[in-house]
Amino acid sequence: MGHGGDVIAELTTDHQEVEELFGKIEALPAGDKKRKVYADQAVMELVRHSVAEEAYLYPATREFLSDGNKVADKEIEDHAEAERTMKDLESVDADDKEFDRLIGELMTEIRSHVRDEEDNLFPRLRAAMSEDQLMELGDKVRQAKKTAPTRPHPSAPDTPPANKLLAPGVGMVDRIRDALTGRGKD
Repeated sequence: MGHGGDVIAELTTDHQEVEELFGKIEALPAGDKKRKVYADQAVMELVRHSVAEEAYLYPATREFLSDGNKVADKEIEDHAEAERTMKDLESVDADDKEFDRLIGELMTEIRSHVRDEEDNLFPRLRAAMSEDQLMELGDKVRQAKKTAPTRPHPSAPDTPPANKLLAPGVGMVDRIRDALTGRGKD
């Protein structure tokens, strides 16, 4: 979380980290308790990543791409679907059959979303924005991830300005809950 570089490098590194966690989950047998630990870590990263994209990347998409509203709306809908899956996953233990279905669904949703961003959105933004603009956006995304929530909140606003105003407070509560429960610790 917070790797440096322009926004595209930052978000691509996040994608790689989540994929590594997915790989760890897939490498373990069904029912293994570590699968839930890795799933919690993946959800924490995905929520922070999504909040930062919704606060900064998608507004830039709307501004710099001719079809930016359409693209941003689709990306936000992808996030909403994944967030609902993450919320359902939150209450399921690794030895529950529903865990396997939900984690499989989440991995499919995220992998499709990542492929779309990396193959389509990111190259278009790189062509439309200056390197300085991309670097500035990377800094904003890194800052947003530091205070973003770590748990899915499907009913929370996903567009500015409401998401920017609420995310830090919700994030603080989530981090306190995580510290008290040990969630996300390996």
